[in-house]
Amino acid sequence: METRMAQDFYELMGVARDADASDIKKAYRRKARELHPDVSDEPDAEERFRKVTEAYEVLSDDQQRATYDRYGEAGLKSGGWEPQYANFSSISDIFSAFFGGEEAFGAQGGRGAAGGRGEDIGIAIELTFREAVLGTERELEFTATGTCTTCDGSGAETPAGVSTCDTCGGAGAVRQVSRSIFGQVVQERACPRCFGRGKVVTDPCHSCSGSGEQPEQRSVSVGIPAGIQGGQRIRLTGRGGVGTGGGPAGNLYVDVQVEEDERFLREGDDLVTVLDLTIAEAALGATSEVPTVDGDPREVEVPAGTQPGTRMVLKGLGAGRLRGHSADGSLDRGDLIVFCNVRVPRDLAPEQRDALARFSALEEERNYREKDGIFDKLRRMVKP
Repeated sequence: METRMAQDFYELMGVARDADASDIKKAYRRKARELHPDVSDEPDAEERFRKVTEAYEVLSDDQQRATYDRYGEAGLKSGGWEPQYANFSSISDIFSAFFGGEEAFGAQGGRGAAGGRGEDIGIAIELTFREAVLGTERELEFTATGTCTTCDGSGAETPAGVSTCDTCGGAGAVRQVSRSIFGQVVQERACPRCFGRGKVVTDPCHSCSGSGEQPEQRSVSVGIPAGIQGGQRIRLTGRGGVGTGGGPAGNLYVDVQVEEDERFLREGDDLVTVLDLTIAEAALGATSEVPTVDGDPREVEVPAGTQPGTRMVLKGLGAGRLRGHSADGSLDRGDLIVFCNVRVPRDLAPEQRDALARFSALEEERNYREKDGIFDKLRRMVKP
């Protein structure tokens, strides 16, 4: 049989041998946060946590600590000491038991947990590209748990059909006594019979069978903020199912998907589009129309000699900045980035071919001379 080597309790706790009770208590809190199986992913976390708890049990008790300092762990066991370690269900439980819940990790028990929170409802909607960019309002219909209209949520057929819970005496909570390293520990939990309500239904309502709830159709108007993107979620607090026993209502979550628009790409708060130009328009200059997500095209002046990939910026015609507004209260928007694409004709009539041949014969290097090199062109395509 394998013999386990004893480890010094002070080393396990990470404290000096002359540490006072306050230092030992702080050290145990720190170790418990680190090693408790509910928190740590280490495979030996439970075993290490058990040993640290045993060490704390001894070092926090003056008499047991004195015995340990003099005779070690073997001396404790020869005197009849046995570890009282219990496998608590969560780290909140162990802090509540050892330290009165003063540092529990968001633990809620006893009377505070009497009311049950209502169910959350999820709805998926699909927006057009324009709706997502500029914002809109949608009327949503859904089914959620509501209060029974027959019994007004009491769950009883008549007012006399509700009585005080005899398990908790109407308190909604019961006390549970357990053993810990400090001896007996009293903890409060929601009553298992009335689920924290303090009342039980003896004559159930025929409509809801005593639950006090029934499904109901709801309609809610949801403001979709400008600039929202596909995959984002809108939360409407308290618009989900009703809570039980006076508990808070659940939330309504709206999951957003956005249709694509073949005219635009989105880059953050900016929109990107392409302006197609003929060789003649690019060479001679032109007045062209650029589509906008607002619906009204914008005229732009294309300078003579415009090159493929030339970048133009139309300020304030991009997507709305989520939760952003200008100083005057108007919607703050990104920009519309326009890239020029010079189209090369594929199918030429004989007259067009002859015209281009004559033009080619007249071309000179100066027609294409530029001040900037190829990398300067790339920079213009990428940056404003």
